[in-house]
Amino acid sequence: MGEERPERFAPTSGRVMGLLGLTLSLGVVGIGLVDRDGIADWVIAACALIALLFWAAMLRPRVSLVGDDLVLRNMLETVTIPLAAVEELAVRQLLAVRAGDRRYVSPALGKSRRALRRPAGGAAARAGRTPTSPDRVHDVDYADFVENRIRQRMEDARAARGIRPSSQEQVALASEVRRSPAWPEVVGVLVLSAALVVTLVF
Repeated sequence: MGEERPERFAPTSGRVMGLLGLTLSLGVVGIGLVDRDGIADWVIAACALIALLFWAAMLRPRVSLVGDDLVLRNMLETVTIPLAAVEELAVRQLLAVRAGDRRYVSPALGKSRRALRRPAGGAAARAGRTPTSPDRVHDVDYADFVENRIRQRMEDARAARGIRPSSQEQVALASEVRRSPAWPEVVGVLVLSAALVVTLVF
């Protein structure tokens, strides 16, 4: 399984609002940099910070399957979880995963409240249609498809390692979870926050 190509799943929400917010915020920054007398420096710094937050919160998050790992790219960090270590997985308004005694979430995959009231696992989800299919279906069907795909890969990974669910081996494997800070976003937030404070004070 480690030789398989990565599977990257499209986010189920936030893209349109994220792109709109990013575009508007960067537009104000651009105008402010061109017309130095028209927009205050603190407004430019605030809009730059808001643009970065739109990117980090709504556009950066993504769920992927890379080799034998589930990769959750979130706002300010990337979490890599061995699939065989996942004990519980649920897709509600967020994707929630439990490995060992820790719970990990991702906003990249989820269902709306309205979708949660519908019966789960429609025929389209079982057929494996994706957002690029000509006959695209409701987001809830795509979320069900991704959840089923992750569960399948979890079972395959456990079988390959000879690990039984809820066993000591599975609990021990949770120690291999890796968390990597999203340094460009972290540094950007710190720098722009400092710039906003400086422009407000001076």
